[in-house]
Amino acid sequence: MLDLTDLQYFTTVAREGGVTRASEKLHRVQSNVTTRIRKLEDQLGLRLFLREGRRMVLTADGHKLLAYADRLIALAAEAESAMRQQEPGGVFRLGSMESTAAVRLPDLLNQLQVAYPDIEIELVTGNPVALGELVLAGEIEAALAAGAPRDERLDGVVAFEERVTVVSTAATLKPESPLLVLEKGCPHRARLEEWYAREGWQTGRLIEIGSYHAMFGCALAGMGAALVPESVISTFPDEARLVRHRLPGALGTLSTRLFWRRDMLSANTRALMGLLAAPAPLETGEHG
Repeated sequence: MLDLTDLQYFTTVAREGGVTRASEKLHRVQSNVTTRIRKLEDQLGLRLFLREGRRMVLTADGHKLLAYADRLIALAAEAESAMRQQEPGGVFRLGSMESTAAVRLPDLLNQLQVAYPDIEIELVTGNPVALGELVLAGEIEAALAAGAPRDERLDGVVAFEERVTVVSTAATLKPESPLLVLEKGCPHRARLEEWYAREGWQTGRLIEIGSYHAMFGCALAGMGAALVPESVISTFPDEARLVRHRLPGALGTLSTRLFWRRDMLSANTRALMGLLAAPAPLETGEHG
């Protein structure tokens, strides 16, 4: 593996034409510069300079290495600058629940792109448990989820207050009705089961559905009841045919959190968090 310091010494000697002037520019003793050049030549097994008295002239191999050395040193400087400045930019791998991605994120991510055009967003959807594992593994920088996992390695802020409601085609919800749910780990499924437990009801048959729109279609067909974010209901063309059963008190609200690994808060995550500093108030009948 080539050493960047060796390459810096090499490029300086090449441009200054000798060790004496190069050592003055590098503020190093001549013997140190000479040792570095010999080490590089030994490592590559190539002669990089022709010695003409005190003057050193690049060989053909030296000229070839010089082009690569300049690029490597410039790239290293660029990387260091990017890390020090910590300005938003580059690929931003963000996780989100499906409902949040469908309703909340389009406008929010558009604002982010307008404010920081150098950011390239890659969105990953999943349930809070899966998203938490991805954040902890460093595979995504941050995630938005209701019922975000509680882990001392994670930190986060409330992004939105989400209203949830049960939908079905029945005017009265019966405890024995089948329940339409997403995969395990879904916070809406957990909230529905929590509500049933508080009411002292035994949950009926659970039917796992792959998406919210499929869930609405199944509810409309009379297959069962589902707990969903209210804002997602408005995206369903036949929403008027669904009966809403509101949950009492705090059960009807879920907080969606933006969370990240505590020791890996990125500039891109900070930029997104800044757009959440003053979220719009939740209006009656609208879920975010």
